Amino acid sequence: MNELLFSPIRIGALTLKNRLTMAPLYLGYAGEGGTVSDLLLEHYRQMAASGVALVVVENATVDHPAGSGSHRTLRADSDANLSGLTRLAQTIQAQGALACLQLNHAGRFAGAAEQPVAPSAVETFGRLPKALEEEQIGAIAAKFADAARRACAAGFDMVELHGGTGYLLAQFVSPHTNRRGDAYGGSPQGRLRFPLEVVQAVTAAVGPAPVGYRFLADEWLPGGLKPAESTPFAAALEAAGIAYLSVMGGTYESFFLPEIISRGRQDGYMVDLAAGVKQRVGIPVITAGRLSGGALCERVLQAGQADLIGLARVLWADPEWPAKVREGREDAILHCDPDCGDTCTQMVIKGRPAFCVRWPHAKRQALKAMFV
Repeated sequence: MNELLFSPIRIGALTLKNRLTMAPLYLGYAGEGGTVSDLLLEHYRQMAASGVALVVVENATVDHPAGSGSHRTLRADSDANLSGLTRLAQTIQAQGALACLQLNHAGRFAGAAEQPVAPSAVETFGRLPKALEEEQIGAIAAKFADAARRACAAGFDMVELHGGTGYLLAQFVSPHTNRRGDAYGGSPQGRLRFPLEVVQAVTAAVGPAPVGYRFLADEWLPGGLKPAESTPFAAALEAAGIAYLSVMGGTYESFFLPEIISRGRQDGYMVDLAAGVKQRVGIPVITAGRLSGGALCERVLQAGQADLIGLARVLWADPEWPAKVREGREDAILHCDPDCGDTCTQMVIKGRPAFCVRWPHAKRQALKAMFV
């Protein structure tokens, strides 16, 4: 039972002790200005101590404030953040997990920017971003490379490029948000140019460290990116040197649509997207999306739909999930409640740190006391 789930796997030159990873999850735990806070360190200590093989730290901006989703988005854009990032990597590794830092530019979703930038001036929740000039595009690719070097200097084992959730890399790929007529738009090949240039710059910057990619397979939007276009992009990323793909669906424009909310309540609701990508690539594929039980995770791996499991809110709600699954105590798992009204997300939207309503009162109070 769970033979594959707790078996090792290689990503690049690194060996993961099992097939469980923590998928990146923004909770608003960083300090004001994107610093590594005591609360953030304790959160990731718990996640790494859970027994997962790899912890992917939530998106760290490569360009502040222009690329920051909020004023509490982690920063990897300056050496001023290096000591905090070093403490973060060491905290994760001390618990026996590999540490990965996800790098991001929020583009049109940059809440910290006075006027966000994007591939094209497409209105975003009442804000109109400014279309990037070609020279600005190259400068952002260089910022990704600088942030990746900084992550490696801080001791992270690998980095992940955030090409999901409708952020800047995904905005270039999407026909919904990229309406450019130059070399960075127009055809599907043109829309792939910028993310592939970022991959090239980052892989050159980090040397042997693996570079993963958070991969948007389907925007779940009319006129948005669909698997017919995204899966060839997956193959292009593999050819460019990406070490793994962490597959997801949806953006901030689709997450709150009634049909997507309904879909998100179903166990394994993004597995089909990962399975479609896995058919096109030979590198490891991570799937996520309410994978709440060990038996389901094992079936996904045995069926060849993915190579690794990404646990986000499942692991956050109960850091003992891996141990309980391994020991046959699944009936004791504290599950994320899909009927709670998405309380944690609502907290984040309001600029407050997220806490699970299912946690014991003492745990909530202890973590709240660490928030600054």
